[in-house]
Amino acid sequence: MPGIETLPIEETLEDSPQTRSLLGVFEEDARAVSSYFSQLFKAMQRIYDTQNELSAATHLTSKLLKDYDKQRFPLWGDDVVMSSTLQQFAKVIDELSSCHAVLSTQLADAMMFPITQFKERDLKEILTLKEVFQIASDDHDVAINRYSRLSKRKENEKVKSEVMEDVYTSRKKQHQIMMHYFTALNTLQYKKKTALLEPLLGYMQAQISFFKLGSENLTQQWDDFLTDIGTSVQNVRREMDSELETMQQTIQDLEQVSDPQYMPDPDLNKIPVNRNLTRKAAYLNIRNKTGLVSSTWDRQYFFTQGGNLMSQSRGDVAGGLVMDIDNCSVMAVDCEDRRFCFQITSFDGKKAAILQAESRKDCDEWIATINNISKRIYLSENPEEIAARLNQSALEAMKPSPSFQQRHESFRPNTQGQTKMSRSGSQCSVGSESPALSSLSVDSLVALDTPIQFDIILPISEEHTSQTKISSQGRTNPVGESGGSQPEESEDSILRQLFIVRFLGSMEVKTTENTDIIYETMRQILAARAIHNIFRMTESHLLVTCESLKLIDPQTQVTRLRFALSSVVLCASHQENKRLFGFVLQTAGRRVDGHPVTVCYIFESNNDGEMICDSVGLAKQIALHSETDRKATQKQREMDKAKEKQQEELNKQKLIEKDLEEQSRLIAASSRPNAPAADGQYIVLSNSQSEDSDAGEEGQKKGESEA
Repeated sequence: MPGIETLPIEETLEDSPQTRSLLGVFEEDARAVSSYFSQLFKAMQRIYDTQNELSAATHLTSKLLKDYDKQRFPLWGDDVVMSSTLQQFAKVIDELSSCHAVLSTQLADAMMFPITQFKERDLKEILTLKEVFQIASDDHDVAINRYSRLSKRKENEKVKSEVMEDVYTSRKKQHQIMMHYFTALNTLQYKKKTALLEPLLGYMQAQISFFKLGSENLTQQWDDFLTDIGTSVQNVRREMDSELETMQQTIQDLEQVSDPQYMPDPDLNKIPVNRNLTRKAAYLNIRNKTGLVSSTWDRQYFFTQGGNLMSQSRGDVAGGLVMDIDNCSVMAVDCEDRRFCFQITSFDGKKAAILQAESRKDCDEWIATINNISKRIYLSENPEEIAARLNQSALEAMKPSPSFQQRHESFRPNTQGQTKMSRSGSQCSVGSESPALSSLSVDSLVALDTPIQFDIILPISEEHTSQTKISSQGRTNPVGESGGSQPEESEDSILRQLFIVRFLGSMEVKTTENTDIIYETMRQILAARAIHNIFRMTESHLLVTCESLKLIDPQTQVTRLRFALSSVVLCASHQENKRLFGFVLQTAGRRVDGHPVTVCYIFESNNDGEMICDSVGLAKQIALHSETDRKATQKQREMDKAKEKQQEELNKQKLIEKDLEEQSRLIAASSRPNAPAADGQYIVLSNSQSEDSDAGEEGQKKGESEA
């Protein structure tokens, strides 16, 4: 017999879409077998019914022939020849009726019994197992969905225990039923052959036996053919028994080794995380946004294929592309309603996906696998060996080396012959290593035992408080002059550029003389992340303006940190990995031994890091020109105020001179005698005029005496 395809019982626990697709083929075959055998059963049932009818008809014919003598026909007389002939016919037909009865019994036992048993027992068993498997699969999906929605904030140990027990029970039930269902479908491939051949064999043997009763002239060829068919049926039955025994043993072995995998969140001490993978496939939940703030989670089967992340739903023939994960970034993220979540961002930052794993182990393995794929390790001949070697190198990255130059042999490109380039108008620069710095020790760059901060923990309120204190004590403005208060940041700033960045870490440094301090900080932070298996990065929006640098929460739009642009003294990007950049910040509010505290911040960006550094340099240039224009405007305003004040003094002097001239005229008029009027009368002065005259005379006398 040709080889028969079987369902892989070993893959029932994984329950991949490929296995479901193969199961669908077997189920379709079972439906076709059921339909075909239903028609065959009807045909054989007609043969059996016809044979029974023939047997009954021949028996009735024989009886009627025997009863012929008892019949009284009005027109027929006694016909002895006819009666004797009919009795002979009756005897032969009676013998034939007996043969047909034997044939009916043989058809019932050899033809109808095998096909009836196959139809009523084997095919119904397949249908029953299919319904039970579907119910178990639905129960498992419900349990997994309930387990996935467990909240990490409102942790209830009792509810968590019940949910995990439910997942364990449903998964074990699904696995066991699926294994028995696969076994039944595999066995069906053998049974359908025996169920097809045995009835035919019984039918032919019954017919031959029937004909042998009347004739022994049947050729030996039929006997040999039927003998061969019988031998073949026995061989198929023995092969089926052997395969059934093997599948039963496989089920027992898989049940023993698969018990720890039924638990959704295994113990990492018992099942460690494998960080050297370059391929992985498992069911994950993916978040799909349905509105501005609402989202849904869909469970799909995800797998990596080269440098692509693929997904496939149940019932799909093939998987679909989710995103290209070459040069992508991946990190663990916090979701309010889900645990074990991580985010994948494409190399250009235009596409991102948030996925939820089933356990912490799966989450860490997915992050490690995607990190390995993003480095294109899968293109090599032995990708897992290279991944293991890179991970080992990362663990040894923190071992001290003799000099600063040796520390950067594998981290920075060769910069001999390059001239140091600096951005005009700012202190942000990216250049080659100077000869004097190559012999410096790391201790002269980075403080010993300096803690590394991997997350942004400074609240905005503290930052504002510190800035307020700095403002009250006097601070340095962008061009180096001190002022009593800090100007408020304008919303209509000339420069406003936004970049998507991820915070890698920060640490205190000792010098700000060269950008190599930024490269050394990058090396130490990346090495520390690799040693401590820290993959989580806080994503923020970096807003560059002419007044400050802001780190803004992309979801709530709340400012996490704000750095005054004047406190940024260095900014540089890595020369190999252009997405890495950092800047050095001098904190004027805190001082150690009379010197300001200097901190280096390292980020990863979706854009070119040098572009961000250029933006910071441009902001400092604009701030310098703005400050120069502000000073010129202020000086012009002071000059205008001085001119206005001088003009006011001149106006006052002119008014005083005018008053003196008026008083002199009045005094002169009052010193002349009163002349009579034309009609001979005198002019009488009023009291005020007389008083003014007296005052004028007194003033005149006083002036004469002084003269």
